[in-house]
Amino acid sequence: MTGMIGQLRSVVIDCPDPRALAGFYAELLGLPLIEDNSDGDDWVVLGNRPGQQPRLAFQKALDLRAPAWPDPERPQQFHLDVTVDDIEAAEKAALALGARRLPGEGEGFRVYADPAGHPFCLCWD
Repeated sequence: MTGMIGQLRSVVIDCPDPRALAGFYAELLGLPLIEDNSDGDDWVVLGNRPGQQPRLAFQKALDLRAPAWPDPERPQQFHLDVTVDDIEAAEKAALALGARRLPGEGEGFRVYADPAGHPFCLCWD
């Protein structure tokens, strides 16, 4: 690989109550809540605004089966958000590394799986 494709934007943790879990980690880590990057109670962000990464984000997962460390039947649930300058070039590079595109995208992000199947998002502002 000749260069960096993107920068870590966020580590995203699935949970049934994002605002409550964000409150826990805000106190534990001393990170501020970034309300203008949050989306109600479904997506809550701690840390810094985009461009000052990484951040810790919490995503609502109503039917979450909580991890049972180290039980492989109930693994950890999180994904990485990676900030890129050019989504088309970054997608091409990620796919060449062995990623695959997954269903789902939104305003400013596309979803992929790493070669082992873990989801991650390429994001742009």
